[in-house]
Amino acid sequence: MSIERVRAYFRPFGVEERIQELSESSATVELAAQALHCIPARIAKTLSFLVNEKAILVVAAGDARIDNGKYKAHFATKAKMLTPEQAETMVGHAVGGVCPFAVCQGVQVYLDVSLKRFETVFPACGSANSAIELTIEELERYSNYTAWVDVCKGWEA
Repeated sequence: MSIERVRAYFRPFGVEERIQELSESSATVELAAQALHCIPARIAKTLSFLVNEKAILVVAAGDARIDNGKYKAHFATKAKMLTPEQAETMVGHAVGGVCPFAVCQGVQVYLDVSLKRFETVFPACGSANSAIELTIEELERYSNYTAWVDVCKGWEA
């Protein structure tokens, strides 16, 4: 099970006990915000894309949307989201629980600047009813991110 892989991934860092398994679904930004009693923007949604036949992840604030122009300028290709089947096989997590932790070898993680306005955010932990509250510095450390990117719109105050 994906959440167990994430739990094992967090064990060496000593933070696996911080994973919250929720009684209700957190598969969407709105559901996660309700379950975690926070504003939707603080949900760190992980979006999966295909770039040069490889999976990449973009972790963005819950209120941010991919800006196709910015995305294409950064990744030199049109934004093409993975299908649910591709996400599960190429990333290692099912849609609804996709997160930047315990992912398949070679998957690059990018953090969108839309997250930087928060002290803490809530990414999923491999299942459609899990999350962990992390500071931005912890998100950087645990996600093994490749780079910060600016590929979203709609979140600016």
